[in-house]
Amino acid sequence: MASVSLRKLEKSYGSLRIVKGIDLTIEDGEFVVFVGPSGCGKSTTLRMVAGLESISGGEVLIGDRVVNKLAPRERDIAMVFQDYALYPHKTVRENMGFSLKVRGVAVKDAESRIGEAAEMLGIAHLLDRKPGQLSGGQRQRVAMGRAIVRRPQVFLFDEPLSNLDAKLRGQVRTEIKRLHQQIGTTIIYVTHDQVEAMTLADRIVILRGGDIEQVGTPDEVYNQPQSVFVGGFVGSPAMNFAKVTVDGDALRFANGDRLPLSGLNRGRDGAMEGRELIVGIRPEHFVTLADPAMTLSARVQVVEPLGSDTLVHFQIGGETLTARMPPEMRPAVGSEMRLGLDPSKVHLFDAKTERTIA
Repeated sequence: MASVSLRKLEKSYGSLRIVKGIDLTIEDGEFVVFVGPSGCGKSTTLRMVAGLESISGGEVLIGDRVVNKLAPRERDIAMVFQDYALYPHKTVRENMGFSLKVRGVAVKDAESRIGEAAEMLGIAHLLDRKPGQLSGGQRQRVAMGRAIVRRPQVFLFDEPLSNLDAKLRGQVRTEIKRLHQQIGTTIIYVTHDQVEAMTLADRIVILRGGDIEQVGTPDEVYNQPQSVFVGGFVGSPAMNFAKVTVDGDALRFANGDRLPLSGLNRGRDGAMEGRELIVGIRPEHFVTLADPAMTLSARVQVVEPLGSDTLVHFQIGGETLTARMPPEMRPAVGSEMRLGLDPSKVHLFDAKTERTIA
């Protein structure tokens, strides 16, 4: 096992900068997930760590070695791709053992590694089948097994579940987490799916436009987003946002509703008078019983019963927001209601920078 360090890492194609000098240390044995929208640089960064993409600037260290000029096979990493990349004419056993054969690993040792990995992944009964006889989930397990038998210092996963249906994604996601708990090898995992990031990661790295927007545990990025982008990207349904203005000792919404700053555990600050802010609150942090001073008037637009809860979409001024309510709550469309806020869960962001206000 080994740590991975990125120091001022850059990637450019001509004048186009894809990765803009990021700094990050991934500890030995840590499971780190890179997440972000398409084009943010997450897969490019992973490919630079793997040696599949040249580095325009900065350094990649695996353990205490700078690996910038090392070929992929010399970096002691194993990669699992979105595409399973299995040999169709070889059996599962042969696919899993191919890299060991190329590296000259003794047959007895190779068989032992293949057997251990197959048992760990629940595919021991499939070793003599060929990829065409397997389901998508089974093929992905074989691809993972092929990486495991290498016993690398670092595993790299590049959106490995994208080709699977929703049910299989959940199953294989659980297997990946269990696998990490068993072998404890450093894992860097790339996905565009924030649910995968939240359920798998020790830490999440949220990328935006080639820069790191925030790094933290799943709880930190969910409960303490450092920007509007992070708050809106992590969570489903996404965090609600509404523009407000600091008006004396309160925040004034577009519809005239006011929230007292004292209710948010914030005192009046003369320097903020007239300042435009963005209030952020997650759908589950609206409450039905609250201090009347901490409520907003809302006009119901859409009601979505989900069985376990109800999503209520409503308007405040010109803003459309969503509240996650108890399943028995079914307000009539077009009706007016008062929605309370959990003051400890209200986030404030600067309207210009869209960064959090401490």
